[in-house]
This record gives sequence, C-alpha cells and structure tokens, in this order.
Amino acid sequence: MEFKDFGLHADIERALTAKRYTQPTPIQQQAIPVLLQGRDLCGIAQTGTGKTAAFSLPSLHHMLSNPKPPVPRGCRMLVLSPTRELAAQIAQSCRDYGRFTKLSVSTVFGGVPINRQIRELGQGVDILVATPGRLLDLIDQRALRLDDVDIFVLDEADQMMDMGFIHSLRRVAKLLPAKRQNLFFSATMPKEIAALAKQFLEDPVTVSVTPQATTAEKIRQSVTFVEQKEKQALLHHVLQTQDIDRALIFTRTKHGADRVVRHLKGAGIDAFAIHGNKSQAQRTTALQAFRSGKVKLLVATDIAARGIDVSGVSHVINFEIPNVPEQYVHRIGRTARAGAEGVAISFVAPDEKAYLRDIERVTRTRAEPVKLPEGFSELVRNLPKPVAPPRDTGGQGRNPQRQREDARRGRGGQAGPGAQSDGSQRSGARREGGAVDGQDQRKRRFRPRNKSVGAHKGAVKRVG
Repeated sequence: MEFKDFGLHADIERALTAKRYTQPTPIQQQAIPVLLQGRDLCGIAQTGTGKTAAFSLPSLHHMLSNPKPPVPRGCRMLVLSPTRELAAQIAQSCRDYGRFTKLSVSTVFGGVPINRQIRELGQGVDILVATPGRLLDLIDQRALRLDDVDIFVLDEADQMMDMGFIHSLRRVAKLLPAKRQNLFFSATMPKEIAALAKQFLEDPVTVSVTPQATTAEKIRQSVTFVEQKEKQALLHHVLQTQDIDRALIFTRTKHGADRVVRHLKGAGIDAFAIHGNKSQAQRTTALQAFRSGKVKLLVATDIAARGIDVSGVSHVINFEIPNVPEQYVHRIGRTARAGAEGVAISFVAPDEKAYLRDIERVTRTRAEPVKLPEGFSELVRNLPKPVAPPRDTGGQGRNPQRQREDARRGRGGQAGPGAQSDGSQRSGARREGGAVDGQDQRKRRFRPRNKSVGAHKGAVKRVG
C-alpha cells in the first residue's frame, strides 16, 4: 500500500512526494482510512511508529476539503501535547505536510512570552498545537476560544496522566464543542487511560499496532549490574568502546543529568543536558545541536523521553533505570525508529534491581546481562574529575528568599522531596510538568501580611 491509495488532497500528496514518503507505517495504514471517514479514533502505538502523520494527514485533508476561515482567537484543529519539544515537533510536521497549502499552524507553550502568542492568535489559526498549562492561561485571559474546534487531538495521553494534567484535560473537554472529531493516541493503555478515553471519544474505532508496553523488536537490550558510584566510569567505558552515532543518556533526576554532563566534560567529552530546570532557549539549543550532529550525546530526564524525535539515535543508555516500567518503553523507543536498529544499555545499581524486575514483567522481555569490563576497578580509580558546576546551578549563590520561593513552587533550586524527580513519580512529574509547560501557574492575588498595612489602607480609603 502507498500514500497515494488513500486519496488525500493533491497538495498533501505533493508534500509527501517532496519528503520522499511513499509507504505508510502500520499505524498510518489503519488510522488514516478511519479518520478520513470522520470517525473518532483511539490509537495505541509505540513511539516512533508514525503517529503524527497518522492524525495530521487526514486532518489536513478534512480542512482542505471543507475550507473556511478560522474565527478570531479560535482554531479549527487543536492538538494537545505534554511537552514543549513534542508540541514543536508536531507543529513542524503539520507545516511540512501542509507546505503547499495556506493553512496556518501555531504553537503555544510556556517558556516564551505569552503576549506574542496572544497576538498570533488574534486573527485565528487553522491548527493550534499546545501544552495544557499555557492553553488554559490563554483561555483565562480571553485570548483563545475553543468553540470552533472541528478536530481535537490528544497525543501521548499516558504521559499527560503521569504529569498530573488530568484536571486540565477535563477542563479543556468542557470547553470544546459537542460536535467534533476526536483523536486519542497513547503508547500504553492502562485502565486509567482507558477511562480517560471514554470522556473524550464517541463510538471510537480502536487501532493497535503492537501489544501494550512492549519494546521494539530491533532494539538490542543489555544490562550491567554496577554500584551507583561507579556508573560514571562504566559510562565512559561504553562511550569509548561502542560505535555510537548519537546517544541519549537518561537519568531520573535533573541534578543527576547535570552531574553526568559535568563528568563527561571533565573527560573532554562534549554533551548537553535537557530537563525542566533548563530555559526554553537552552533546551532548544541542546536539541538543535543534537539533531544536527554537532553534539552526539544528550543527557535527559524522563520528561524528554517522548519529546525527542531525532533520527539516527543509535544508542539509548539508561544511566539510571526508571521506577515506572512504561517509562523504560518510552526511553528506548527513541532508538530503532523508522525500521532502523538500535541499542539500549542499562546500568542497574543494587537498589534498582526491583525496578528491573518490574520492567521485565511488564515488557515480557529480558535484557542480555553484560559483565563489567576487565580492569574496571582501574577505570574507576582513573576517572577524570568533573568540571566545576556554574555558581548559579541548583540555586546556589542566589537570593535565599528567591531560592525558597523557587523551591516551594518546584522551579529549581533546593526544592522539597521529589522536586528533583523528572517524571518518575506523579508528585515529581507535576512539578516537572509545570516547568515543562513553562511554569504556567496562576498568579496569586496579593494579600498584605502586615495587619498595620491593611489597617492603613483601610484608613486611607475611609478618609478618601
């Protein structure tokens, strides 16, 4: 089967030809005909299977076949994504597939000035890709309305749940028009996600291209048992002995990712870290350098497990394995994309063995055990010292009051328990979700703590 067999709009076929896309992936083969009929769809597919094209191509076809201008401050198609990076990638794909059309595409997420986004939405857009927090901020400021949405797409629904966006999703659902087409995509489908799907979908067609929580067949998985303090030496050994084109290195915490990068740079190995404490500009720079091949190593937390769509990732290295089995699937899904082969290497400390057992039970696979290399103790002793951290990293050297405020809000610095977690647990994921979604927290109304101030204000009011 080829894309031309779907009967898509000529301008879309022209764009696919320009990208040299000829044969659809399994999820595309199953989803596109259903969506062209206008049916609701629940898609269960592993990451890297082509879900974005599966929902964007028929949606573009619908809008081109039923042309109408978007209403001011409105959109015809709304796509919700859990992270900034994924939102940007979805928007770029829509632009690529609609490059020969006049359909407009906009993204809204935190970390960038909201006023610029308000101006972009003033005239209305055809396709809006958004993260939940900034979307609701714009709605609260009356800069956006959802009553004209024809197509609603919820992508990576299970990660939305993990990041604590469930209440935001329910609020968005109430603002959407009753008559619309709904597209629901998730890499896994536990009971909680199935219940969420029922809130959005009406008589959906379910398509699934792989069993739930399975790992890609073309990924060669291995595991090495090592003490936590010796993992950095093992990482250096792997990087020196493996034929690596591009590698994603995953940690469970933000500060852990920064430590790995400092150790790598201490050994003269260039790498970037990407996580929720980084600014949007830093995250964009890191991704661009990684995507272009300028930097071959990107150290990430679980928040980036599904927000990074980069071809040519040959290795995924779990410096710390996740304590949520599904996250393991999403991590290693960054390699072996589009039919390529990949390598997934996991370092497991003694206190992580229970996590490994959970992963093996859920994925129904067992990674190949690999022993520590000969002379490993010598490698540990000769490990280069890490570069010194910047003075401002982790809130050090900052105003103590500002540091306490950041910690309370989960924005970095010395945050409370779980605040360093980057999506592994729901409590930590909520904090990280705020950072990922640009710290789109509602402004609190000022209330003076000093009673004398309040009394004085009241006195002024009476005198006036």
